[in-house]
Amino acid sequence: MLALFGIKVGMTRIFDDMGNVVPVTLIKAEPHLVIQVKTKASDGYDAIKLGFGQIRKKLVSKPYEGVFKKANMEPLRYIREVKISEPDKFKTGDKIDVSIFSPGDKVHVVGISKGYGFQGVVRRYGFKGGPKTHGQSDRLRAPGSIGASSYPSRVWRGQRMAGHMGNKQVSVKNLRVDSVEPERNLILIRGGVPGKPGGIVKIVKA
Repeated sequence: MLALFGIKVGMTRIFDDMGNVVPVTLIKAEPHLVIQVKTKASDGYDAIKLGFGQIRKKLVSKPYEGVFKKANMEPLRYIREVKISEPDKFKTGDKIDVSIFSPGDKVHVVGISKGYGFQGVVRRYGFKGGPKTHGQSDRLRAPGSIGASSYPSRVWRGQRMAGHMGNKQVSVKNLRVDSVEPERNLILIRGGVPGKPGGIVKIVKA
């Protein structure tokens, strides 16, 4: 299953042939280089290791530098691994870019959602809160009882309560590729994708 990694630029809108407004997300996916090809014979599974993005040489650690030295190429900023079914089609040094996608393709997009830190139940789950009457001046954003009455007199596992919100891996499936611009390394995908602008997303062919 071939995939590409890119940086979420942000959202904008375009117009289709009928003049309808279409919201799209811009993803900048620079060309990827194959650093290593893994096979079942050598590693126990089939995959390719990809590198992309520019990095200053002074920021490259010795172990990181050794990975690219073994592949006989200049260091790149990011390294990601993708499982594939036909490793024989690739070799070290191959280039993969946005041209693997075409307008109309269905893709799955995986990213890290925005992190909001510690939030209460009103923000985290949309609770209504309690009435600010009858002496309950401090109950407006409280969750209410969490003990489930006299039985079982304990808090259930998975009870919705205040806590860490966001910053989790999220997958959005079957999004449509609206257009591809190889000269600018851009992919325009209809709708929203997980994460904030500047975050890395994974685009997989559906």
